[in-house]
Amino acid sequence: MSEAKSTNLWRKILTDFGPLILFFVAFKFGGIMVATGVFMASMVVAIIASKLLDGKIPPMLWVTFAIVIVMGSLTLYLNDETFVKMKPTIVNGIFAVILFFGLVTGRPLLKTVLASGFPPLAERGWTLMTRNWAFFFVAMAAINEAVWRTQSTDTWVDFKTFGFLPLTFLFAISQAPILNKYQIKEDGEEA
Repeated sequence: MSEAKSTNLWRKILTDFGPLILFFVAFKFGGIMVATGVFMASMVVAIIASKLLDGKIPPMLWVTFAIVIVMGSLTLYLNDETFVKMKPTIVNGIFAVILFFGLVTGRPLLKTVLASGFPPLAERGWTLMTRNWAFFFVAMAAINEAVWRTQSTDTWVDFKTFGFLPLTFLFAISQAPILNKYQIKEDGEEA
């Protein structure tokens, strides 16, 4: 991996996961309301950093940012942690609906978001990846609902931080066979 790609990867990881890590640390030291405020502020920083460093703000980051600000504001204004706990359900639900809409309309929208960071894939590969990620987002929304409605806030925060990330990484790795099968070789043939 080139140094530039490595730097971009670390920036993306920090932009995507930095706010979550700060949320976790703030929760452990100050509770859910402090953590919510820190999460909102760190999302503002992530948006600004993405714009300054990459020249653009990815659509998924925009959606997440908007929902964090709305749900975080409701949490703080109403002094009710329910809203921040529902945020992952709403974000994952929106991503699932967008991806399913793309499938129904014949446009694997995951290709639009990820094509620049992936090897070239045949259209069937993008369709399968889009379908799989849409179902994954539905599952993550359902898991979040189950955890926040049945567990303590401490357990939910721990799961949000240390459960969602490994599940997402494991799911992403599980998609490697699709990448391998549908990757387009340099001669234009599928692998």
